[in-house]
Amino acid sequence: MNKISAFLKPTSIAVIGASNNPQRVGYIVIRNLLSGCFNGPIIPVTPKYAAVAGILAYRSIEAMPITPDIAIVCTRAALNPDIITLLGEKGVKAVIVIAAGMMAATKNKDVNYQQQMLANAQRYNMRIVGPNSMGIILPWLNLNASVSPIPANKGNIAFISQSTAVCTTILDWAKHKQIGFSTFISLGDACDINFAELLDFLSQDTKTDAILLYIDSIKDARQFMSAARAAARNRRILVLKSGRTSAGRSAALLQSQNENGLENENGLDEVYDAAIRRSGMLRVHTTHDLFAAVETLAYSVPLRGERLVILTNGGGPAIMAVDALADRGGKLAALSPETIARLSHVLPAYWTQANPIDIMGDASTDCYQQVINILLDSDDFDALLIMHSPSALTNSTHTAKIVVDTLHQHSRSQRFNILTNWSGENEAADARTIFTQARLPTYRTPESAISAFMHLVEYRRNQRQLMETPQSIGEIAADPQYVRHEIQRLLQQKIYHLETHEIRPILESYGFTTLPTWIASDAAEAVHIAEQIGYPVAVKLRSPDIRHKSDIHGVVLYLRDANEVANAADAILSRVALHYPSAHIDGLLIQRMADRSGAQELRIGVHSDPIFGPVIMLGEETIHWDINHDAVAALPPLNMALARYMVINALKRQKIKQRSSLDKISIPALCQLLVTISQMIIDCPEISTFDIHPLLISGNELTIIDASMDIASFNGNIQQRLAIRPYPKEYEQQCQLKDGKQILLRPILPEDEPAHKTFISQVSEDDLYKRFFSEIGELNHEALAKFTQIDYDREIAFVAVDKEMIIGVARALSDSDNKEAEFAILVRSDMKGIGLGGILMTKLIDYAKQRGLYTLTGMTMPSNRGMITLAQKMGFEIDVQLADGVVDMILRLK
Repeated sequence: MNKISAFLKPTSIAVIGASNNPQRVGYIVIRNLLSGCFNGPIIPVTPKYAAVAGILAYRSIEAMPITPDIAIVCTRAALNPDIITLLGEKGVKAVIVIAAGMMAATKNKDVNYQQQMLANAQRYNMRIVGPNSMGIILPWLNLNASVSPIPANKGNIAFISQSTAVCTTILDWAKHKQIGFSTFISLGDACDINFAELLDFLSQDTKTDAILLYIDSIKDARQFMSAARAAARNRRILVLKSGRTSAGRSAALLQSQNENGLENENGLDEVYDAAIRRSGMLRVHTTHDLFAAVETLAYSVPLRGERLVILTNGGGPAIMAVDALADRGGKLAALSPETIARLSHVLPAYWTQANPIDIMGDASTDCYQQVINILLDSDDFDALLIMHSPSALTNSTHTAKIVVDTLHQHSRSQRFNILTNWSGENEAADARTIFTQARLPTYRTPESAISAFMHLVEYRRNQRQLMETPQSIGEIAADPQYVRHEIQRLLQQKIYHLETHEIRPILESYGFTTLPTWIASDAAEAVHIAEQIGYPVAVKLRSPDIRHKSDIHGVVLYLRDANEVANAADAILSRVALHYPSAHIDGLLIQRMADRSGAQELRIGVHSDPIFGPVIMLGEETIHWDINHDAVAALPPLNMALARYMVINALKRQKIKQRSSLDKISIPALCQLLVTISQMIIDCPEISTFDIHPLLISGNELTIIDASMDIASFNGNIQQRLAIRPYPKEYEQQCQLKDGKQILLRPILPEDEPAHKTFISQVSEDDLYKRFFSEIGELNHEALAKFTQIDYDREIAFVAVDKEMIIGVARALSDSDNKEAEFAILVRSDMKGIGLGGILMTKLIDYAKQRGLYTLTGMTMPSNRGMITLAQKMGFEIDVQLADGVVDMILRLK
């Protein structure tokens, strides 16, 4: 992490524009550095003062006695481009820019100050945080290099924000709650350093257990998604994303500008939501939720399950908690007969014998203590919410102390997630302070406590989604070359918008079921065709001249008899003549309708998002379909597991409904269709939008009634236009072993988990020990998921496959700078000596060269003579370190 380690592990700091004037930014930065007790040298630079805050100052950047790790630039925007140049000449590699207003045009007017500053920085390989940044705070290094009026305590949460105001708000709240941070970074306008690079660093930081992000917008979706998916496997990550509404997005656009000083398109909120879930992160929607989440993350152990027990001295607040839990899709734990029997010995005879456990308003502290101990002795639940309402018979503060002592004294309390809700203000405030000091999350209301618990539940669900093994559907029967050829033919004819009858060959080549269509020149012919093919039919205008006109084109009328057909056809033609007198009408499109009794109409669209690229949308067919409100989104590529989550999410949020009067939607059939659409979008980058309106679904039968598609020329990288890199089919290769056997060498797939488990079981213990440097035993699902569900953007695993069986695996994992990759190879123990290791190694070397890597490295044991000999044959440098019991293998590619 050489590019940004200077920001997060600095040993010296310069303050450019340091000041003794309390009204200046340079004064606040110096004051914060000194109050934080930073141990390294602090170098004030200013021509105005001989010393700043008692520290010898230097009149210019050139006069600095050393080259600092970080320079904090506190000068106004117009001066900063030249200051960056001077710092670059001095050798400074990391700069924090505080000034706002750098989007203003320079005297040149062709560029703004920010563009000029960034260009100057890039000449010297310099990295920038900001501009418009509050700075950074690193509590574990006693470093407060910021203009924040509030310091940060030491803790295990990293916070990264694009908003200075959100930073100070969080710091003020955290100080009151005695919550600390490992890292606190204000990105500001983020012209250079971004979320992705920081996520890569913080996911490996030993001081960081959880990461919070405040996002206005992101610029590079591919980079962000790749870093977020990797980080979410190692750290709990929560996201607060602004701009959920159209008004909010408009406000965000005014704050966010692109490199040319023009407004950025911010993307749909539903798509951000899908991206956050797909990355294994958790989104919170309000600052209140963020506060609750911070407290939960700061004090809670990882959630082991979703079963919640509620212990309360008041029935009303407990019911509110249950309502909130049900609204969020949570689960109440069921009490076992043994637990109920034990509780009945200490509770009144009239207690409900169910969860929530209401011990009544006159319950003593002894009652709380006894019930908590009984619950902790059981395995009936995963999380415990302890609630207390003000009572004349028990003191809130004293009860809180007893609860804390009881939890600390019980040996099993650390196995569960414990949350508390002490309602009220005066006495309850002191009680909540006791819980905070005891590092137990505490909340003012039942709803807040449930919201915090559900953050843990939803995060756990997202993590499971991240590692779920998908069902294999085999190779999708399609002819992408034919489809692309057909699209190119249409583009050459300057046809950019296609309707159902025009895209039928494309759809059918991917196995979609469509209905035949006929073209009628007028209403009379439409009636004649309808009577021949049989009712019901759909009538739709066909005209290349007025396509994209929502008032005419895109309207489909489903008609049952001749009168309806004639009237509808006449009405459509009349409206065209009235509004578009010069339009060229090809005619009326007549379509024989399927039997719609018991069937349900869904709508599926492919939307081109300005940030995330192609996105698949799913909802119910409505007259005024709005993808912002009527659909859920998912990012391609999809597999069966991801498609299933999309469908379940749509059902859960009532975007589609399982209607009791209709045939139940077949979720597997719908998932397969979504996966096929995903593959079509991956194969055919010329497809910019695709809309099925509607899809008729009746059980397993799916029929496309009407569809449209927009196409455009595409000359870029097919893979790069997607936010997540799809399966790299281009790496597939047929190979021959020394014994003449033909095998397939291909990238690993998530669906390979069962085969990979079988492969591992067929490798000897000695070979596994040489590969993993330890005894690994049987790998569980989580470990196997990490091996098979990889991010092709930064990692590769090639499997050698013989008749669907994996016989060898080669891996390479590159660093975030794409300079070096570490490799590992494992061959099934009975397949040695027939050239498989050499084939796998050659494949890795070719891959590394293609990626532009500088170095390929590996490590093995001195006893692994086969691997060492193979590496030497391939040109690796061998470094035997007998004292450490390892052999380093290094291949320099550049």
